[in-house]
Amino acid sequence: MTSSYPLSAHTRRSPRPPRAGLRAAVLLAAVTAVLSATTVPPASADGTATPSALTPAAIDASVREHQEASGVPGVAVAVTQGTRVVHARGYGTTPAGQPVTAHTPMALASVSKSFTAMTVLQLVESGDVDLDGRVVTYLPEFTMADPRAARITVRQLLDQTSGMSDTTFPAFTRDQPDSLREAVASMRTGWLAADPGARHEYHNPNFQVAARLVEVVTGRPFAEQLRDSVLDPLGMHDSTTIDTDRDLPASAHGHLKVLGHPVAAPEPPAFGNGSGGMTGTAEDMAAWLVAQNNGGRGPDGTRIASPRTLALAHTPSPASGSYALGWSVGETPSGAPIVEHGGDLFTATAYQALLPETGHGVAVMANTGMAYGDAQAVAGALIALLEQEPPAPTAGTALVWADAAFLLLAALTVVATWRGVRRSRHWARHCAERLGLTVVRLLPLALPLLLFTVVHRIVGLLYRGRDVAWIQVSYLYPTLTALLAVAALGCALLAVVRVVALVRERRRPEYE
Repeated sequence: MTSSYPLSAHTRRSPRPPRAGLRAAVLLAAVTAVLSATTVPPASADGTATPSALTPAAIDASVREHQEASGVPGVAVAVTQGTRVVHARGYGTTPAGQPVTAHTPMALASVSKSFTAMTVLQLVESGDVDLDGRVVTYLPEFTMADPRAARITVRQLLDQTSGMSDTTFPAFTRDQPDSLREAVASMRTGWLAADPGARHEYHNPNFQVAARLVEVVTGRPFAEQLRDSVLDPLGMHDSTTIDTDRDLPASAHGHLKVLGHPVAAPEPPAFGNGSGGMTGTAEDMAAWLVAQNNGGRGPDGTRIASPRTLALAHTPSPASGSYALGWSVGETPSGAPIVEHGGDLFTATAYQALLPETGHGVAVMANTGMAYGDAQAVAGALIALLEQEPPAPTAGTALVWADAAFLLLAALTVVATWRGVRRSRHWARHCAERLGLTVVRLLPLALPLLLFTVVHRIVGLLYRGRDVAWIQVSYLYPTLTALLAVAALGCALLAVVRVVALVRERRRPEYE
């Protein structure tokens, strides 16, 4: 599993790039002021709750409109305001055809990071962990080839300023671990891309180390500690955290889309505990949002953290820009402050947002992959509805045309290959007398195969050095991958046929 992985063409809302310090400070002041007290729905002059455009009927209509436009099969949505659950509901179906309801577990992907951060911050609040203490103090097994890793602090894991990076430690092209212990052990050969605390760089292993730290400090598996300290107190009984793609429940599996039509697909192999391994339901996420907007108290008043801890979780450091501790701070399209985090798997997406000015919380899970951004798009439409702004258009039509273009090119490649094979004897007769030049002319036929083999490296370079496994490219761009595969096979076949024809031509008597 992977998450919040910026490899697709659509705009994603998490994490946002760093903003100017002054703007971040103003936004953080507003966020902290709201979160430091019990949040209630904003009131009008006569003391009644301010009416909101996010009614259950309006939410239903918005989600269904997006489903019709985008073809996403299943969506789960939670909307809260202050301590009130406005709406928690599922729409559509799972890959197995079961209805998605408010109780259907779906993938949370990198939304998991805010839960991991909360579990660590609870240990900070209890005095068991110093947020600015060195990780090796609590997790001696955490070592890297780079001696600077000994200086990484707990805070730097959570705001991703540790210096760890995909460019120096591959998160996905390495052998995938099966446990948090193995995940940390596999980092022993890794190097840092920057001094600890120097800059923010999104890197999933930061949160895997943080989750393993929780295990060592508490002496319990991370899943048990998360359940007892966060999930059960909030009544989130249908949520959990898992290690790998193999542990995903059937309801949390997702889809690719080809020509706008969903195609069920298993998640590519990956490790995600701590960084992107949670599954949750709409009803459970509503309880989580209430706690975030209610000073750390859930719907029944149970407290999981103090208001100060909540404000800390939502406050970036100067080095991390807009990225806080498992959350990002930014603005809505209308300029209102927002605290958010998105999550992306290759077959599912998730998104959560807190809107301090209105006390709203929004969480969305969708069972289509990161190339389509459906969870973020649904949430964006709901936020636009709240702010009475026009929603952003869906990218569905453009993606369908792109798929059609790639598939058409693949079909034309098949035709060109067939034509080239049929004309191979004629080609051989024409080239037999210029053998050296002919070899040079055959070399370009190797380029599609080479491109097919290293396309994941190219994609990684295009996205600022992110580590990308080859199979992940096929999930991000299935029709482009199909085109590359057809071109590689076609050129390989054409090269073989031409060489055989050339050898036969050279054996004719006039060449003896």
